[in-house]
Amino acid sequence: LVRAALTEDLGTCGDITTRTVIPAGLRYKARIVAREPGVVSGMQLAAIAFRLVDPGLEFRALAPDGTRFDTGAVLAEIAGEAASILSAERVALNFAGRLTGIATMTAEFVAATAGTRARITCTRKTTPGLRLVEKQAVLHGGGFNHRFSLSDAILIKDNHIAAAGGIAPVLAAVRARASHMMRVEIEVDRLDQLAEVLAEGGA
Repeated sequence: LVRAALTEDLGTCGDITTRTVIPAGLRYKARIVAREPGVVSGMQLAAIAFRLVDPGLEFRALAPDGTRFDTGAVLAEIAGEAASILSAERVALNFAGRLTGIATMTAEFVAATAGTRARITCTRKTTPGLRLVEKQAVLHGGGFNHRFSLSDAILIKDNHIAAAGGIAPVLAAVRARASHMMRVEIEVDRLDQLAEVLAEGGA
């Protein structure tokens, strides 16, 4: 995942700006500093980005994934060749920023439902290619994961009910074809559908 992001960002000729203006051999120390409070996620991916560009870079996470931080907190420090740091920083920050945002928003929902029986749970509505790390960010924020893929469980939705010709045929197919070990869920958004599921013994 990180290699693909670096290949996309460095293009065919690499970081030509850095090569042009930064002297070879210049050493540098950089920090990732929080602009607002939140819950950190993506530090592992940021570290990988820096090290793939230059294994000689030293990356130190000061706020491990899942940690709460305040405005101005130093989340990580990077030391080594200035050119390497500059060439890797955008990919590292893109991962860290996006995943920290997901973890932070999840933590807000978790806090808002504290004391209830609600569980904040993510779906498969993730950015293509980023599902694993986005779902990990939800965990860092205190949430829970639902299915990772279509092969994890049977989850019957309105489209399945419509395409199969109704709730009764769907439930009959599940009873006939699904393994007794397979988890089955039915998602309905109308009371009449719920009544039909119950009438068919789908509870």
